[in-house]
Amino acid sequence: MAGEFAFIDALRAIATAPGARALTDDAAVLSIGGETLVLTLDTLVEGVHYLAGDPAGDVAWKLVAVNVSDLSAKGATPLGCLYSHALGEDDWDRAFLAGLDAACRDFAIPLLGGDTVRMPDGSARSFSLTALGTGRKDCVVPCRTAARVGDRVWVSGTIGDAGLGLAAASGTLDGLAAHVAALAARYRRPMPDPRFGAALAPLVHAMMDVSDGLLVDAGRIAQASGVGITLNAEAVPLSHALRAVAGGSLEARLAAMTAGDDYELLFTAPPGHTALIREAARALGRQVTAIGTVGEGSGLSLLHEGRPVPLPERLGYQH
Repeated sequence: MAGEFAFIDALRAIATAPGARALTDDAAVLSIGGETLVLTLDTLVEGVHYLAGDPAGDVAWKLVAVNVSDLSAKGATPLGCLYSHALGEDDWDRAFLAGLDAACRDFAIPLLGGDTVRMPDGSARSFSLTALGTGRKDCVVPCRTAARVGDRVWVSGTIGDAGLGLAAASGTLDGLAAHVAALAARYRRPMPDPRFGAALAPLVHAMMDVSDGLLVDAGRIAQASGVGITLNAEAVPLSHALRAVAGGSLEARLAAMTAGDDYELLFTAPPGHTALIREAARALGRQVTAIGTVGEGSGLSLLHEGRPVPLPERLGYQH
């Protein structure tokens, strides 16, 4: 068995319940007593998902945020969470709990319980969180498999900040201090908004969050939906800080589109919903950008100013 994708394919033989959605999504969906329950789990591992020197409060914040991002992509309102904590030094753990409290309050997701463990000396620590949310009653829970030919492809926010933010947090990014700090903050403290996911849910066909990179995640929607997706590189939104540090060239855009940890919403919707999508974004102070189209065929293709661009060998992060 070679790699993450092969392992997930093998798991599909076990996860056969309808709520598992054939493991084609980032969340499970259960119908219980007239309510739709959305469940998701993410793990942060030291040295893989966060740096050993990252502030403990930021690690806790990110642990909550990445799970809330998955709920948002399903249009779900946070209901509560459970988490597993690998115990360490007392001061670090206290700072972690302060960050956890702040994140749970900010995202309105109560802590319901969990587990504590002690890792062997010298081991990298890991933290897992299971988030629960409730889906809207007036629409189906969005998935990756429902993109339709003729849809527009949209993304919220800006792309690539966290990729440069990792370099900023590592101390290897040159640039104006304010820009470097802004990028590091995007890496350490993602800001998903489940209210926006819930507002978009009735308007979209397919939706997921951008966690491993825009290109690889767009390719996942294309594969799961059995369609072709074409993205326009020049349309992909870049922040002022990213442009100031890296510029807006095609090379910089490809780097942004293959970076992970953006935790923005990637979705497809019929062109007739354009005005409603923009209205929902304005109402919540969010940014949305149309970046491509869904067509016949399969897989992902990329254009830049109308000309085909070869896909990079690496489309995004993979374990």
